[in-house]
Amino acid sequence: MSNQHWFLETDANNVAWLSFDKANTGTNVLSQEVMQELHERLNELQTNKPKALIIRSAKNSGFIAGADITEFETMQSPDAAFEMVRQGQQIMDQIEDLPFPTVAMINGFALGGGLELALACDYRVMTNDTKAVLGFPEVKLGLNPGFGGTVRSTQLIGATNAMDMMLTGRNIRPKAAKRMGLVDQIVPTRHLEKAAEMLALNPPKKSSRSLKLKAMDSFPVRKVLAKVLRKQVAKKAKKDHYPAPYRMIDLWEQFGHDPEEMMVQEARAISELMCTPTSRNLVRVFGLQNKLKGAGGKTKHTFKHVHVIGAGVMGGDIAAWCAYRGMTVSLQDREAKYIAPALERARKLFLKKTRSAEKASLIMDRLIPDVEGESVVRADVVIEAIYENAQAKRDLYASLEPKMKPGAVLATNTSSIELTEIAKDLQDPNRLIGLHFFNPVAMMPLVEVIGTETTNKQDLEKGMAFTRRIDRLPLACKSAPGFVVNRVLTPYTTEAFFIAKEGVPLIAIDKAATDFGMPMGPIELADTVGLDVSAHVGKILSEAYDLDIPDGIEEMLEKKHLGKKTGQGFYTWDKKGKPIKPKAENYTPPSDLAERMIYRYLNEAVAVLRDGIVSDADLLDAGMIFGTGFAPFLGGPINYIRQHGANKIVNRLKEFEAKYGKRFALDAGWEKFITSGAIEHDDENE
Repeated sequence: MSNQHWFLETDANNVAWLSFDKANTGTNVLSQEVMQELHERLNELQTNKPKALIIRSAKNSGFIAGADITEFETMQSPDAAFEMVRQGQQIMDQIEDLPFPTVAMINGFALGGGLELALACDYRVMTNDTKAVLGFPEVKLGLNPGFGGTVRSTQLIGATNAMDMMLTGRNIRPKAAKRMGLVDQIVPTRHLEKAAEMLALNPPKKSSRSLKLKAMDSFPVRKVLAKVLRKQVAKKAKKDHYPAPYRMIDLWEQFGHDPEEMMVQEARAISELMCTPTSRNLVRVFGLQNKLKGAGGKTKHTFKHVHVIGAGVMGGDIAAWCAYRGMTVSLQDREAKYIAPALERARKLFLKKTRSAEKASLIMDRLIPDVEGESVVRADVVIEAIYENAQAKRDLYASLEPKMKPGAVLATNTSSIELTEIAKDLQDPNRLIGLHFFNPVAMMPLVEVIGTETTNKQDLEKGMAFTRRIDRLPLACKSAPGFVVNRVLTPYTTEAFFIAKEGVPLIAIDKAATDFGMPMGPIELADTVGLDVSAHVGKILSEAYDLDIPDGIEEMLEKKHLGKKTGQGFYTWDKKGKPIKPKAENYTPPSDLAERMIYRYLNEAVAVLRDGIVSDADLLDAGMIFGTGFAPFLGGPINYIRQHGANKIVNRLKEFEAKYGKRFALDAGWEKFITSGAIEHDDENE
């Protein structure tokens, strides 16, 4: 009988405490081995029959993070997956059927399978810690809950609350969980163990389901609500791209009245979804995200004070985000009037994030206007975010460098200028790193951490660690015009401009991209980023890589038609910041519309790998997913090439070159990709 992960002890009151401490990991996850051992412990409990059972985590990190998703990839068929899932369901049923009170003591997160295990208990007591959350994140992996979550959650808190949790994958905080009946008690962490014991020894009578919840089981109600839910989901996800939420709605609509049958169908649904390309790719994306997180945690550094120079939209929002993540931040610009709008945007962000004026004010206290730049001497990280002019940046560094304390990080948020160009006048040019954020800062998770061949390794490590400290994903990349994200994205957006000049309606161009899986069309994206920014990046890349840029943009810039920020760009933007898109009824777009844009994107992705801007294809895929929103269900551009066939894409690019010109010329990296299945960068580009 194994005893590696679950540890059972009984106290003087005959209350059994079953502690989960998965061996050799910092986080509890439910692997097949863990589940088998849990089954053995439950058999012991069924024999010994204590007065009550409390299930808890022995790890301070939280309760249970969910199933071990690495095992999903080993499932070769839906039938094999179904067998595994059904075994898991039966173990959860074993908990539910124990002939004495059971309490889940939730000391932090309880996600996916962890929440399903807690729901199998009679009662749940949870810490009120700010980091504690409950949730069903399975939809983010292209799946539905599989260990009884669809059944027990809809029965306990009703379909409206439960389906919202499952369809969005959003986390629920303790107070909200208590309000909806997901947990029975929330208490401070120091009282959690005692509260669990008291609940186990004095279990309250379980209330019967309300008439409202029972009414939701009726077929007419399920049919109406299912229709509403499908419309809501369709606004955010296409069924062809993300089938899981639609499958969950179908599951509840068809079997919500019959919990036993719904349990079997839940297992069937997740087993079939688990073997789809969408789920496989989303699991891959999850792994890529963890890879980026891990890259920023290799060394430990302390960051308390950040100084940002440049209070424009980007600089101001970087400062606000750092303050929100708990740091003292000083924000510098030429005059106080330039800092004021950034402070106002910051206050709105903090109110939105905290939903509390008091908490927002406390965060605002950490964000300090500093026109004279006096705080530079105390800063652990100094981030320059002024306008894109190499000489202006060099002049700024000349005044900054002598004031900075030893060991402080000097970073630039340049979006396209090479580091060697702006660092050459520094006393120590090798201390400058790039920390390239993306707009909007509070939403975009990626930060490019940029260095040259001679950049101080310790400063790069600090940049990676700082990025994780502010809860962002660091992508290590080599300094080159456009770095990774802008370099790959620019040919894609410029092709959209070429297509627009051919007379294709803007809305058709954007729709072709979103139909492919992009979160936003390239025309709307350019307007959102700012046509001045797009034009500047395009100019730098055109000079560096002989990139064709269509004319007409300069004329828009002269008219101050810069996009969303001026209310007019390709689209007109309303006061709520939404584009007004002219309709194109009865218009049939060219059949190659999406391919023209996407294949230029893929061609440049191959070029970036050949140039060694990132160290491997996984990092490039991660960068383009988290930096541009490249369709996550496709697993990244290089993954897309592998799955759809490099030869097919190469042949199509050749056709496009013959038809549309040299901007579709094949990058040299394709040859290596086709012959080896991988793209290695050229030694001469080292």
